Amino acid sequence: MKYPAYRIETERLVLRCYHPEDAPLLKEAIDKSIDHLRPWMPWSLNEPTEIEEKIELLRGFRANFDLSKDFFYGIFDREEKLLIGSTGLHTRIGKCAFEIGYWIAKDFIGNGYATEVSSALVKAGFEVEGIDRIEIHVNPANTASIKVPKKLGFTLETIRKRTDVTFENEFRDSMVWILYRSEYERMRSGIPVRMYDAAGKEIADAPGII
Repeated sequence: MKYPAYRIETERLVLRCYHPEDAPLLKEAIDKSIDHLRPWMPWSLNEPTEIEEKIELLRGFRANFDLSKDFFYGIFDREEKLLIGSTGLHTRIGKCAFEIGYWIAKDFIGNGYATEVSSALVKAGFEVEGIDRIEIHVNPANTASIKVPKKLGFTLETIRKRTDVTFENEFRDSMVWILYRSEYERMRSGIPVRMYDAAGKEIADAPGII
């Protein structure tokens, strides 16, 4: 794995490593979206939490980012005044692979942001971090989220049975969508994305880019 992109700019969005001062925006976005998130995000069962807990959470996100252990990004508008959601390139599925996770705040759903974000992270994962496989895991009942990996050329690899617990304490399945580096190389196009390292230097100008 190469160095991570700390900041990713798309046509409409900024994806960047969280800072502790983002805690109020994160809390507001989650608090407004709890009913929307609970059917799909197991962590939302513990919400709402206090601002102090959000600060500690974001400190942990930043520490893991700096140590290349895991990569959580806040999704912001271009002016970085609104938190639209959260996403990440997660290392929990093994070496040379990332799982993309995402959620979009209730006020911003239906605008294609999840697809835009995931497309940018696919590019970052393959072209910057240099990994071999990217996965997206989706609840089969989440028809809107299923459209994201489909649009990006992922293949449904398997459906894992009873992997998570819902708000109603019921087990649920998980669809595993996969895109391999070789497949990405055949289909990739000029996605309008700019990426920057921890020092703010545009990664396109740095060595080691594919």
